[in-house]
Amino acid sequence: MAEKKAIANTEVKAGFPELKPGLTVRVYQKIKELNSKGEEKERVQYFEGMIIARKHKKEIGSTITVRKISDSGVGVEKIFPLNLPTITKIEIKKVAEVRRAKLYYLRDNYKKKLKEKVVK
Repeated sequence: MAEKKAIANTEVKAGFPELKPGLTVRVYQKIKELNSKGEEKERVQYFEGMIIARKHKKEIGSTITVRKISDSGVGVEKIFPLNLPTITKIEIKKVAEVRRAKLYYLRDNYKKKLKEKVVK
């Protein structure tokens, strides 16, 4: 019983900024690939988009859902567990003013622009 409480009270990985819906972020993740010779190669790839949901605030299993519109106009969403060891860093690019905890309405061809402030 005490072990469950200890696990539930542990914080999310240190070093990440305060993440909330409406932030445009760039999530850097390590990717392992095999080349033609069968050698394993590691590189860092980023996924940039807006956070539309944050679930389980400070628990171990907390996640963020990041959505972007690809070059062909198709919406792409990725769910990142924040304790994933392959995530190296998260950068905040823009901050939008939102009044909702979940921004699922952005999926349905939302036409209006959100008011944004550029960060650095």
